[in-house]
Amino acid sequence: MSTRTQQLKKMDQKYIWHPFTQMKEWGSPENPALMIERAEGNYLIDSDGKRYLDGVSSLWCNVHGHRVPEIDAAVKVQLGRVSHSTFLGLSHVPAVELSKRLIQIAPKGLTKVFYSDSGSAAVEVALKMAYQYWQLHGVKTKKTFLRLKNAYHGDTLGSVSVGGIDLFHEIFNPLLFKSFRADAPYAYRDHFKGSESAYAEYCAKKVEIILKKEHAKICALIVEPLMQGAAGMLDQPAGYLARLRALTKKYKVLLIVDEVATGFGRTGKMFACEHEKVSPDFLCVAKGITGGYLPLSATLTTESIYRAFLGKYEEFKAFFHGHTYSANPLACAAAIANLDLFKKRQTLKKLQPKIKILSAELGKIARLEHVGDMRQVGFMVGIELVKNKATKEPYSLAEKRGFKVSFLARKYGVLIRPLGNVIVLMPPLSIKKGELLMLCRIVQKCIEKITK
Repeated sequence: MSTRTQQLKKMDQKYIWHPFTQMKEWGSPENPALMIERAEGNYLIDSDGKRYLDGVSSLWCNVHGHRVPEIDAAVKVQLGRVSHSTFLGLSHVPAVELSKRLIQIAPKGLTKVFYSDSGSAAVEVALKMAYQYWQLHGVKTKKTFLRLKNAYHGDTLGSVSVGGIDLFHEIFNPLLFKSFRADAPYAYRDHFKGSESAYAEYCAKKVEIILKKEHAKICALIVEPLMQGAAGMLDQPAGYLARLRALTKKYKVLLIVDEVATGFGRTGKMFACEHEKVSPDFLCVAKGITGGYLPLSATLTTESIYRAFLGKYEEFKAFFHGHTYSANPLACAAAIANLDLFKKRQTLKKLQPKIKILSAELGKIARLEHVGDMRQVGFMVGIELVKNKATKEPYSLAEKRGFKVSFLARKYGVLIRPLGNVIVLMPPLSIKKGELLMLCRIVQKCIEKITK
């Protein structure tokens, strides 16, 4: 380790408080700080020059790799025009162009785009719009939401109120607004026997029980489509999302689909909704929208919801919500270049054979003695480690098996981040075949070593 790296690590420990990090352990031999200085393609490079394959797309947001010439150039060109201008009462060229492009690729029926700067904010916008929509229509009883167990929609108080991961958010319960919660699919831990279609119906019925009884109080149902990410990559049975859409229509409840993690190709299609031809009332996107370059998010909604907010100035029907950096021009320019690359590089088409390669490699990992469940949707993967495969007994969190696997992978040049006992893989869509094989084989080797 160079003297410079040592100095950087000392300054980090002295001045910085990292997210989702136990700072008492941060920087210890068990959890040494890693100082990233550069990047190239699908690799991150530390301050000592060591290269690491970016196995989780820099927290699920990188799409085409790092230092992509086309995105770099787009940001530089925009820098020569304007870096930032308020979006309150003003507009600018990149936002106009990006909005048109987003509506063109979004599920049918979505016609308007509202910009924010994070996934949590995009969800907050959808929640507030849904609530105000019903209030403007005179339906005063609709004041809360229906959420799913194990859901994660961000860390602001509103998004936490519709989350479902007690480990993260239970301490904040006194600060949250009340919402209804339905059990979500977790096939590995559910005691259900039957076909996938029957399981989808079984899970949807749990949602309907609440909707049938409480729909008059519920503004919207919010859901992560196909895969609940932060819960440990919990996949949903085919047909589940379509059933939820049908139920929301039946009980006159809006549907908010949170595609912050699943959007922009992660599931093999541009948006996860497309797999079941679902068009929601709100679509929340972030992470991959700029290719992983700059903070930007968007909440897409329908014409009918948009029109409910139209009126005279003195009626105060406007949506009173906004951010200083809403629709930042640099971020919008990066997002446009990102979408151009999807088309230019035929990203989704070229992704399909890589998904098959990934599936084949995961099949080998699934046979390991302490791999209880393997969950995959496109390029989103969760590998659940268990103490006993026959009984599904989990490792205690104190054993930190997932963390140890991830730490060991660093030594072999791979960066991944676990969710408890679940090893998460979500590589950039640009990953090459050889790199994908390397990622899977190193992860397999590390699981074998840590669980032997």
